[in-house]
Amino acid sequence: MATEVTVPTLGESITEATLGEWLKQPGDAVAADEPIASLETDKVSVEVPSPVAGTMGEHKVQPGDTVNVGAVIASIEAGDAAPKQAEAPAPASTTSPQEQAAGPAPAPTPSEPTAEAPANVDAAALSPSVRRAILEHGVDPATIKGSGKDGRITKDDVVAAASAKPAAPAPTPAPAATAAPATGGERLEERVRMTRLRQTIAKRLKEAQDTAALLTTFNDVDMTAVIEARAKYKELFEKKHGVKLGFMGFFVKAACMALKDIPSVNAQIDGDEIVYHDYADISVAVSAPQGLVVPVIRDADKMSVAQVEKTIGDFGRRAKDGSLKMEEMKGGTFTISNGGVFGSLMSTPIINPPQSAVLGLHRIEDRAVVVDGQVVVRPMMYLALSYDHRLIDGREAVTFLVALKNAIEDPTRILIDL
Repeated sequence: MATEVTVPTLGESITEATLGEWLKQPGDAVAADEPIASLETDKVSVEVPSPVAGTMGEHKVQPGDTVNVGAVIASIEAGDAAPKQAEAPAPASTTSPQEQAAGPAPAPTPSEPTAEAPANVDAAALSPSVRRAILEHGVDPATIKGSGKDGRITKDDVVAAASAKPAAPAPTPAPAATAAPATGGERLEERVRMTRLRQTIAKRLKEAQDTAALLTTFNDVDMTAVIEARAKYKELFEKKHGVKLGFMGFFVKAACMALKDIPSVNAQIDGDEIVYHDYADISVAVSAPQGLVVPVIRDADKMSVAQVEKTIGDFGRRAKDGSLKMEEMKGGTFTISNGGVFGSLMSTPIINPPQSAVLGLHRIEDRAVVVDGQVVVRPMMYLALSYDHRLIDGREAVTFLVALKNAIEDPTRILIDL
């Protein structure tokens, strides 16, 4: 008897999703509550669990199809998976004596990658983007340790493995007399449908540009004090709190202090009204395989640096394996985006509607600056505040950045709320 698998409830106001990939193929054994497929919604990827134990049956829809909540997408057959067929014996040789005397045919050269995974890797467990990355970088998936959920390989794992792979020795150039004339290679194009998450990101960012009067103000900050504090206390911090001390904890707390001083940066426009918040729910931009997601640190102004670091670390881990929940990305009064982890020197971030401002952090680099009349080298970072000029004036934006800069350059201010 077959049990139908339906699309689960995805959250408030969400009625449909896109099938991302099948995690189980027809004939595979599945356990109760084991993920068999992933769905992509406007904000997160959601795994569909098997309602019963048994054997994976027919796929009713294909990756990329749009499915409604409650729709049947597959079936689970009762009983264990069918045993795999024994390997068929090698067919008798049909070559002639002359062909046998000539020796075996040459083996295919390894320079032509195929789309199949090695025998010890389950190709069905690899998403299309991962398989494509494996072919592009020429790495063996059997040598990659997956960081995704249940040890699945992600695209980031493939890129990391490719960068760690030693460079192949340069081939010995052939004599000029025997070199073949260069010919133009085939030019290929690939069309990939945008994921639902990417479509939503594009829509919301364009909406922000069309609706808000966007402006960006810059400042820079000397990171010396924070770097010294982090180096001095990072071991004790990790031993006590079980999490590494990073820079985001300092910036989140400094931003919360500045938001209290400049409440309009923490406000939003709702029709003809301005909504002010007496709390700071900080959205932090986190990179995920499917795109950028923005989970929210609730009541960040009431948290310690350790609590902030634990929350951000948890968000980062769950963003990679797609287990963030819908409600964790709703709301938010102010956003911090750290492009510095990717090497960005300067940028003009776009606000996350209906919020009115976003803080962009960038890479830290040594620069020559003048301190007390002397040219010295200091670790500097550019800060960028993009804001809706309809609500936030330039004076308020500059005042916010200066308050943030003062708190980072003198972290004692964060402790005494000054």
